[in-house]
Amino acid sequence: MKRTMLPTWLCIPFAAVALAGFPAEAAEVSPEAVQLHERILVLDTHLDTPANLRRPGWSIADRHDHDGAFSQVDLPRMREGGLDGGFWVIYTGQGARDAAGNRAARDHGLQRLLAIREMLAAHAGDFELALTADDAERIAASGKRVVFLSMENASPLAADPSLLSAYHQSGLRMLGITHTLNNDFGDSSTDPKGAEWNGLSPAGRALVAEANRLGIVLDASHASDAVFDQLLTLSQAPIVLSHTSADAIYDHPRNIDDERIRRLAAKGGVIHVNAYGGYLIPVPKLAEREAALAALSEKYGPDSGMNAAQIQAYLQESERIDRQYPVPRASLDDYLRHLLHILEIAGPEHVGIGADWDGGGGVTGMESVAELPKITAALIAAGYSETDIANIWGGNLLRVLRQAQQVAGAAGDIK
Repeated sequence: MKRTMLPTWLCIPFAAVALAGFPAEAAEVSPEAVQLHERILVLDTHLDTPANLRRPGWSIADRHDHDGAFSQVDLPRMREGGLDGGFWVIYTGQGARDAAGNRAARDHGLQRLLAIREMLAAHAGDFELALTADDAERIAASGKRVVFLSMENASPLAADPSLLSAYHQSGLRMLGITHTLNNDFGDSSTDPKGAEWNGLSPAGRALVAEANRLGIVLDASHASDAVFDQLLTLSQAPIVLSHTSADAIYDHPRNIDDERIRRLAAKGGVIHVNAYGGYLIPVPKLAEREAALAALSEKYGPDSGMNAAQIQAYLQESERIDRQYPVPRASLDDYLRHLLHILEIAGPEHVGIGADWDGGGGVTGMESVAELPKITAALIAAGYSETDIANIWGGNLLRVLRQAQQVAGAAGDIK
């Protein structure tokens, strides 16, 4: 189904996490772990890679290690790391919520959708759009990479919520309600102003019903606890957290508590564990560092408009800021603490991987998708079976998608 070449790092030991059920001795990505990883369907629920698709001179077909955190997913490293694909994100930052801002969000979302469809057309031999769980299995078996579509932040729909149907017809199969700020559909977990709607707005509740009608999986990542609770109650199909970590390991508003993880599992949902360092460990905010990084961002402008030379210049200046104002950086062990804790709470039938690649994810010891077999090796070392690992890497996600589409089918809609 996938590649057979083994990258040189695969036999390098990495530190295991000292948790109940997980051996504290060093673990290796053994040939057996690689073979298991190759046999199963490996999907990630949150790939922010579409942000790179229109970057000057950037191609999904080329390897971009030299771009550091700017680029963590491309076809060569997907092959190396055994990533069969996943959900490619139509992300829109939350802007002004007036008529002009809503139109800008609408246009941005459609442009991001178009960029993904352009990638599919330009690389039809390597990537294929998936609309169903069966599609994903067939596409991966053919040697191509799976492209599901998701939306992070429903703000492109604020000007016209009926656009959700058009997005569905274009392939959208997952919908996240909010991002870092409240929007017209609900409250964010991190808006400094606090709750505006005490969960979902009336428009948000209508959006939930429409997503159910269409067979679109609802995603509660970034949303407030109240939104999560209401989604669990209102949705006729299981919901997911596409990229969220454990509040019990690091108490952060973007993470979720154990009681809600248990309720998610009881309703058949899945939590996909995030590798965004600031949600894994405490990272202090240094005023001087924040000011320097803000000035750097202003100097170079939006990431999507930077060419290769500008990226390298940015990286050099950013490294100087890191040396001048160092802060802790999350490690693979930190990530595994969250993953293994959530597995203990939810069970392997309700956990997946959504590392937030190209959206700030990645940790020391796992910098890109080329290193994904390290997660499989850690799961083996923790005692999980091949069936469990296959479910974590894709089976649980596909089950939820099937259930969402069955709910829609029962209502008489065609997927």
